[in-house]
Amino acid sequence: MSLRLHLATLLVLALPLSAQAQDRGTVNPKPLPPLANPDAPDTPAKALFGRVTTPAAGPAHAYGSYAKGCFSGGEALAVDGPTWQVMRLSRNRMWGTPPLVEFLERLAAKAPQVGWSGLLVGDMSQPRGGPMLTGHASHQLGLDADVWLTPMPGHRMSRAEREETSATNVVRADRLDIDPEVWRPEHLKLIRMTAREPEVARIFVNPAIKKALCREAGSDRAWLSKVRPMYGHNYHYHIRLACPAGQDQCGDQAPPPGGDGCGEELAYWFSDAIMNPRPATKPAKPKPPMTLAALPAACRAVLKAR
Repeated sequence: MSLRLHLATLLVLALPLSAQAQDRGTVNPKPLPPLANPDAPDTPAKALFGRVTTPAAGPAHAYGSYAKGCFSGGEALAVDGPTWQVMRLSRNRMWGTPPLVEFLERLAAKAPQVGWSGLLVGDMSQPRGGPMLTGHASHQLGLDADVWLTPMPGHRMSRAEREETSATNVVRADRLDIDPEVWRPEHLKLIRMTAREPEVARIFVNPAIKKALCREAGSDRAWLSKVRPMYGHNYHYHIRLACPAGQDQCGDQAPPPGGDGCGEELAYWFSDAIMNPRPATKPAKPKPPMTLAALPAACRAVLKAR
């Protein structure tokens, strides 16, 4: 696949859906109504996994790929920690595999070392992973987490604040660069510190943020290869961990391309074809939702586990 086609494919997959960091939650979430026929083969997998409110018991294991998978033995990140707070509690997406939970706790503890007061943690995964009713195509393995580009405030946030406060948009209105009024040196330091962690496979940021990182990184540039441009990430950065050792049913991505990714690859995201795409001549045919049959066989047992 050519670089240009590969990037165009990524762009389509990354188009904003809903339930982004700037979208409000609710202090009174309503339970979803039961499905009339949950065992029907055409029932969307997101409707099944989106209704599960507790993790699957058993050993912790991720099955499948980041955009087509699930996990057992999940843990919830504590809503409050010494150097983190979980946002949008109504979404119930503070779950992950134990390695992800441990990683976020460790990263949050190190954040003050680079001048960042603490982490505001957005979406991780649902209790058993799988496709989500709204939002992300990925976050299905319990190995992805969104960290807001907003420093943690000096007080414990109320439930209403966690649901209604918007994350900080650090991208300029013309989308060509960061907004100098809100971008801080600590943003670079935090993302760089995260990328240097060995278990981190990728970090996704808005192309304008990648541009700023390329410009400000200095001579130490090895970590930049993990930082990948992706639209829809101007309020948060997306951390993706590699599959834990020994989990042979968890599918890692191929390693990112070599180099710092600050040349032709980044420039493409600012080309006119991407910044100002031509309107479609006819509406795209809706893609059928993913069903349980499309997920790894183990995900059926994960979904049904007590």
